[in-house]
Amino acid sequence: MKFSEQWLREWVNPDITTDELLEQLTMAGLEVDGIEPVAEPFSDVIVAEIVTVAQHPDADKLRVCHVNTGGGEVQVVCGAPNAAVGLKVPFAQVGAVLPGNLKIKKAKLRGVDSSGMLCGASELGLEESSSGLMELPTDAAVGVDIREYLQLDDSIIEVDLTPNRGDCLSIQGIAREVSVINHCDISTPAIPAVSESNDEKLPVTLDCADCSHYVGRVVKNINLNSVAPLWMQERLRRAGIRSIDPVVDVTNYVMLELGQPMHAFDRAKLDGGITVRRARSGEKLTMLNGQEADLNTDTLVIADNQKAVAMAGIMGGEATAVSAQTRDIFLESAFFDPVAITGKARAYGLHTDSSHRFERGVDYNLPAQAVERATKLLLSIVGGEPGPLCIAKNEESLPESKVISCRHARVKQALGLDIEKDDIGDMFTRLGFHVATTDDGWEVKTPSYRFDMSIEADLLEEIARIYGYNRLPSYPLKVDLSLKQNAEGSVSTSAVRQQLIARGYHEAICYSFIDPKLARRFSPTTEFVKLANPMSEDMSVMRTSLLPGLISALIHNLNRQQKRVRLFETGLSFIPDTSKIEQKMLVSGLI
Repeated sequence: MKFSEQWLREWVNPDITTDELLEQLTMAGLEVDGIEPVAEPFSDVIVAEIVTVAQHPDADKLRVCHVNTGGGEVQVVCGAPNAAVGLKVPFAQVGAVLPGNLKIKKAKLRGVDSSGMLCGASELGLEESSSGLMELPTDAAVGVDIREYLQLDDSIIEVDLTPNRGDCLSIQGIAREVSVINHCDISTPAIPAVSESNDEKLPVTLDCADCSHYVGRVVKNINLNSVAPLWMQERLRRAGIRSIDPVVDVTNYVMLELGQPMHAFDRAKLDGGITVRRARSGEKLTMLNGQEADLNTDTLVIADNQKAVAMAGIMGGEATAVSAQTRDIFLESAFFDPVAITGKARAYGLHTDSSHRFERGVDYNLPAQAVERATKLLLSIVGGEPGPLCIAKNEESLPESKVISCRHARVKQALGLDIEKDDIGDMFTRLGFHVATTDDGWEVKTPSYRFDMSIEADLLEEIARIYGYNRLPSYPLKVDLSLKQNAEGSVSTSAVRQQLIARGYHEAICYSFIDPKLARRFSPTTEFVKLANPMSEDMSVMRTSLLPGLISALIHNLNRQQKRVRLFETGLSFIPDTSKIEQKMLVSGLI
């Protein structure tokens, strides 16, 4: 998972350096896979507004622009097709140094003076390629340094999470960890319930126990001519997600922020209510990526009254997708049993951010909170009239918080150190667990987002993580060893091998399954154990003697002009005996 360090520090901001933060995350079990700056170093690039645009007198593809820099107007020759009056863009002033050590100087382009350079995202190192100027919001203040305006003095951190830590596939989850390690508060954004301004509710039916919590909401009269704010687009970009439209951007943002995947349908394209069910035999679904899937009957789908409209937990359908013409949407958020989602995306050749999270587990109490958060963000961007929440729950299928006992004596035994009982209780509390003290330790009730906790050893691991693996003591192993008695009446297999090798024999290792015709020559009256799925006919029965294998080895050597052959083998024979197979250790040799 990738995320912006600045975004994380808005949630929790301990007084530590970036390097210390990375060290803490790694030692807490959230291995940092990499870190990179949001943008390469550059200087003297500001926000500017294009005041006039005129065609270059001697070049069809160039334009002569006058731009307001906040300290006056300058003339710039530009070849970008989207240059237009009133557009606010990054402007590299004379003397600026761009990524790649490109120095901006005064120049003449086809005989016209140009003082500076209007920049696209690629010139600033924000994208690999761009087809035009980087368009900034209309409220961007002219003359402000672009690094300050876009908050580019930031780092992108990538963590490589183990499958059991799905709770950390969000800013909220990472912030909880940092908060616990550093004993500092976490600033969770307030998510109040929005005021309803329409009364439309879609009936929701849970026709499968694998979906035990589903929340939706109709939002009417949205304006998709709006665009997501720059701060949201930047946070998405720094997490490796490109901006598409305000609705998709908001659902992706909430997924990154809270860890809850979401989807939005075009309300006008839904026929009736919503049903969560298994796919029907022969049912098909064309997904958002244009791929048509022949749905298996074990695949969980979201359906309206007529058809499947999404592959649950994986990807929505093309037929009900939000488009530029959409005016009403239906937001959805749900909890799916990880077992029902695991492997399903791969079966259709897919891997999505949603499936990645649902396969690892999502907080089953999060759907309503996520819908409220997404609604609030949408209203601030595209407007609209939100309806009441449509909630369906199957209480019997909902996961339950686990109550786990942890013994203080076991902590010392397993971790090798004596941590104060109050300190351990404080760790559990800061982790969000509900803790009750007992005579010998604690009774710990896990929160809904820690679905990886089930036994005492899990709690011991939490103590070790938060205390610090690097602080745990290490001791040399001490084991009392006693010599094993060597009985005079028996000889070990190893001793037999050594004696034979000392007399000039070579040890052979032959297959335990052999040719039945060869086996019959040495054991004409013995029944053989037949293999159910032999590699070939001449390896189809288990040996009852070691001699057939040794004879085959002898033939192999004689055929290669080896005149003197002494071989031996130790191994098991396999003889059927009513309901079992009797196995005997043998030693055999030949000259």
